[in-house]
Amino acid sequence: MTATPPGTAPGTPVRVGLVGYGLAGSVFHAPLIAATEGLTLDTVVTSNPERQQQARAEFPDVTAVASPDELFDRAGDLDLIVIASPNKTHVPLAKRGLEAGLPVVVDKPIAGTAAEARELAALAEERGLLLSVFQNRRWDNDFLTLRKLLSEGALGDVWRFESRFERWRPKPKGGWRESGDPAEIGGLLYDLGSHVVDQALVLFGPATAVYAETDVRRAGAETDDDTFIAITHAGGVRSHLYVSATTAQLGPRFRVLGSQAGYVKYGLDPQEAALREGKRPGPGWGEEDESLWGRVGAGESPVTGGGRVEPTLAGDYPAYYAAVAKALLEGGPNPVSAREAAAALDVLEAARRSARDGVAVTL
Repeated sequence: MTATPPGTAPGTPVRVGLVGYGLAGSVFHAPLIAATEGLTLDTVVTSNPERQQQARAEFPDVTAVASPDELFDRAGDLDLIVIASPNKTHVPLAKRGLEAGLPVVVDKPIAGTAAEARELAALAEERGLLLSVFQNRRWDNDFLTLRKLLSEGALGDVWRFESRFERWRPKPKGGWRESGDPAEIGGLLYDLGSHVVDQALVLFGPATAVYAETDVRRAGAETDDDTFIAITHAGGVRSHLYVSATTAQLGPRFRVLGSQAGYVKYGLDPQEAALREGKRPGPGWGEEDESLWGRVGAGESPVTGGGRVEPTLAGDYPAYYAAVAKALLEGGPNPVSAREAAAALDVLEAARRSARDGVAVTL
């Protein structure tokens, strides 16, 4: 990729066009883009007049337009496209951005299939353009802390990785994320599953086999809302991943068992809640209360205070867009490549087949 985006003079910020101003666009992408040195939020695409007004109120210098067509009509005035619109639009909009000669960031999942993700990756490589996937939970506080423990060898050889992203939402909220239409790419397997699978692959490497169970538990629900994925990694680690909207009693976010010790951590990273509340990155960002710190030990119960307290590192979602800016302006590495996202989609597709047929799927 080129170190300096088209149309950008050295020292001037990367002008960003953001497609979508729902949950992903307004809560995650826009604030993080605006907080990143080297990036400036130039244009927001939303057909909703209230969301246009919201965008202008929150970012007075932004231009709000109603359609992607209006955005691409101004492609020469932009240096980066960020796609935070519904899942089914990710592939066509990413392709359109790349064909317009612009680097692209796509919210997860980048596509509905691994084949589509690899086609986009090939197009980006052919054009020499950045194509990156917003896997923000690589910068969760608990994930960063676990990576530190693994780098230190604090757990010995890891045997089992348990990861839970559970919620208690007994009534469906509706919308495209909970639609039963396959074209919408909804359901928890592709939503929260995209996060937990990506984390498992980053931590423990490629998958060789996948087994999954997906259920539709809630009255009126149209797609999976209670899902379990088991991954066998090439290195021998087994990952057990749970994503659910039907969990009345929440389990630990992480339970990691090794030959010397285990790590148990409860509670979700605080960054999403902070962004939803309108807070912005600054001093103390991503830090959590000491009462939520996890524990490391062997043979003790963390529930009764066993093991030693492991201070949780601060979460750092701003690091993703800082890395995007560095990739564009200085030729730094892509923080999350489309080919990495394709590997995660291989697992998600295998999980869907496994759940449908009741068998383990070999990759």
